[in-house]
Amino acid sequence: MTHGKARPAREWAAEAVFRPLAERLVPPLAQRRVNPLHVVLTHTAVGLLAGGLLRRGHRLTPALLLQAKTVLDNLDGQLARATGQTTETGRYLDSELDVLVNAAVLTGLAGRWGLPLTLLLSLILSTDYLWERDHREARGEVFRDPPAQAGDDPQLLGLLRGVYAVYFTPQERVLGALFEARLHSAVGGDPTPADRLAYTPATINRVAVNLGLSTQLLTLGVALALRRPRLYLWGLPAQAGLLAGVQLWREGRVRRGRQPSSSG
Repeated sequence: MTHGKARPAREWAAEAVFRPLAERLVPPLAQRRVNPLHVVLTHTAVGLLAGGLLRRGHRLTPALLLQAKTVLDNLDGQLARATGQTTETGRYLDSELDVLVNAAVLTGLAGRWGLPLTLLLSLILSTDYLWERDHREARGEVFRDPPAQAGDDPQLLGLLRGVYAVYFTPQERVLGALFEARLHSAVGGDPTPADRLAYTPATINRVAVNLGLSTQLLTLGVALALRRPRLYLWGLPAQAGLLAGVQLWREGRVRRGRQPSSSG
């Protein structure tokens, strides 16, 4: 039995590689009543260790550690859903600690360029998040189910919300405003529900979701194993360029949908 989130598109690396491995760990951990937050802290520690080893010039060991980190990253959500332990704290903590690991890994590889690359990676992942949200909203679907558990520690939750508001919320607002402005420009005014459907096809989700974190770390692991980590680093701007091209394509799709059909 799978415990994945319903999404309009699937990430190949997660579905074919990491999620099946993580799924095998759900029953024994659920039986032992392992807290999913402990899994989050464990995969964060593994990722930080990989980043530290990269800084010291290691390549193969960090590549393997990052794959283990990704299995555990796929596990925490599955375990939480399978055991009814999804919490707001867990959602914030997972996202924010992933950024910490990304920064450690990218600074370990690229030095002072690591933090700008971390931000670029966050923008790529935020685009996936926003395109899925917009896809669901255009179809009247629920974007995220509410947490199964309440009773989060108010101080910890408040801290995590504050961190999210500082780092993620500005990205989401800027990108969300940009995508909305581009839609208005494409239709020359206020978009109709049909325009929003045309603007949010599953095709764009298939592209964006396959730039997700599981794919990122699998690709980086392969580049490290081949001793060509710069291939991955240069790939991040290329991914941003790909998403920009997809954005232009969906704008054109909306414009074409607005054109009156010509009769023969």
